Amino acid sequence: MITLRKSQDRGYADHGWLKSYHSFSFAGYHDAEQMGWGNLRVINEDRIAPGTGFGTHGHRDMEIISYVLSGNLAHKDSMGNVKGIPPGDVQRMSAGKGVMHSEFNHAQGQETHFLQIWIEPNVTGISPSYEQISVSAADKQGQLKLIAAPQGAGASVSIHADARLYAGLLDGSEQATLPLDPLRKAYVHLVRGKLSVNGQALQGGDAAKLAGESELQLSAGQGAEVLVFDLSA
Repeated sequence: MITLRKSQDRGYADHGWLKSYHSFSFAGYHDAEQMGWGNLRVINEDRIAPGTGFGTHGHRDMEIISYVLSGNLAHKDSMGNVKGIPPGDVQRMSAGKGVMHSEFNHAQGQETHFLQIWIEPNVTGISPSYEQISVSAADKQGQLKLIAAPQGAGASVSIHADARLYAGLLDGSEQATLPLDPLRKAYVHLVRGKLSVNGQALQGGDAAKLAGESELQLSAGQGAEVLVFDLSA
């Protein structure tokens, strides 16, 4: 079964300095039918104006992944990490028993555009931790590159969750397939461009929820950048 989630149906918040689309219920946006998918809880597509950002705030027992599309995201946390996250980098923060952090637009005179992803962990109360890797466009071109997984499989960031996250760039005749366990769930989020997902056409911001499927087939990409989640049911 495949269910499409169109871009325009997402929640939206305009705070002036921050413009954010919410794939699932978040903050002031609530939809009882969009509370997450499997153990995927949040995908927020955020655009932060220059010189602004999220002040210091706390998280607990959540795996948080940031995927920067343009600009640069400045991160500072109570573990002592002070980092800049440029496009191509994948950042993972395990909130564990509690962490404080802030995020600001680190790009001079330029909007920072990124996705913030929350995945529910399979362990709680652990010590918070941080990890950041660079993934080149070449590693994602024409294929699905594993970027987050338990124990950091495949040189990905290591998450404390029963989930795997892949990123891909597909254009023209390029195709990618991924075997799926029909007893699990999958979620395809098209970041930008156009793409066919198991024969269904998606445009930038659209998503597809998959359940009971044995294979994912991606094709007919037009400047497509895509994230694929393999999730516990």
